Amino acid sequence: MDTATPDAGLPAPAAADMHAKVTVRLLFVDNIRVFLTIVVVLFLLMITYAGTGSWYYTEGREDFITGATGAWFLTVTQAYFMGFFLLISGYFVPGSYDRKGAGRFLKNRLIRLGIPLALYSWIIRPLLAFLDPVQFPGSRPPFWSFITGSYFKEQAVLGAGPLWFIEVLLIFSILYVLWRLLTRARPDKPAVDSRFPGNGSIALFALLLGVAAFLIRIRLPMGWNWVPFNLQFPFFVQYIALFVVGLIAYRRNWLLNLPDRSGRVWLGISFLLVFMFWPLVLGGGALEQGLDPFRGGMHWQALAYALWESFLGIGMCLGLIYAFRHYANRQGKLASFLSRNAYTAYLIHEVVIIGIAYAVRDVALYPLLKWAVVALVAVPLCFVLSSPIRKLPYADRVL
Repeated sequence: MDTATPDAGLPAPAAADMHAKVTVRLLFVDNIRVFLTIVVVLFLLMITYAGTGSWYYTEGREDFITGATGAWFLTVTQAYFMGFFLLISGYFVPGSYDRKGAGRFLKNRLIRLGIPLALYSWIIRPLLAFLDPVQFPGSRPPFWSFITGSYFKEQAVLGAGPLWFIEVLLIFSILYVLWRLLTRARPDKPAVDSRFPGNGSIALFALLLGVAAFLIRIRLPMGWNWVPFNLQFPFFVQYIALFVVGLIAYRRNWLLNLPDRSGRVWLGISFLLVFMFWPLVLGGGALEQGLDPFRGGMHWQALAYALWESFLGIGMCLGLIYAFRHYANRQGKLASFLSRNAYTAYLIHEVVIIGIAYAVRDVALYPLLKWAVVALVAVPLCFVLSSPIRKLPYADRVL
């Protein structure tokens, strides 16, 4: 597939050519999805072994280096990976709706997203808690009594664990359908070539996102969670904005129109910001005051962190689009296999991680080394197990 970026000085391509560009399978986007799925697994394993963050099972950290490295890795990845997932997901929504119409589009979303969400939230996640040897070292109550008693009083009714992302994507999809129905009197806009926003506009967008996130976190600091639906609203400014950007990007063909120079600039900015984490947290008094001033409230640290997070998130999205479009826009057998199984791997990764973590919990290794060793097993296993799961009866309709 030709991935050359159209020159702004050339005439706009014909409508048929433009339609071909936005409907052909973008292999670099498939590869980005695989990359982000792997990052999710590494992220949750880092919580498990560095003990930083909220997760089903953790072993705690043993020293300053482990804790600092874990906090750095988790903070950097948190800044971009779920927002990037939503941007990519949003990119494919308008075209799917255009082809299927409101009814078929919504039905497809309810099958692809709603069924895994319900099964995981109401069966798989409760089973994980019920079988937890730490919570129930001895006898267990009947399963039905457990889930109707203590479990759903303390845990999410919907969107448990990492399936919160599937829940959010379903909510955003439903809202998109409502918006299209409310504006159906307006003619559908075809996908057209459009000049990509300049670096100044991108920087202003990141600035506004950072300020908005800071304002939200004055009342809802990071770590705040609406438990019944497992929604962490302190991060939703970025999630909503990038999903909408994905919708716009489809109509304007921005994934292919991102100029190489802009991609390189923002990749470089992201690289610098990754290492600016240390001056930010140390200069903000993290060693003396802890991280609470960064999480929210009327603190300069909260504003600085929100801006750092926003610029890093936007920069990583643009930089990775550029890098994958130019250096990973092809698939061999392995990449094709990973791409086909990425969605299922995301759905099952928590079960795989927890199973492995419990199996090796008595193995004494330095936490960061244990993270690396377990990752070498968990990442491939998530994709390998996905393949037979997708071959189960009726699974092809969902996965």
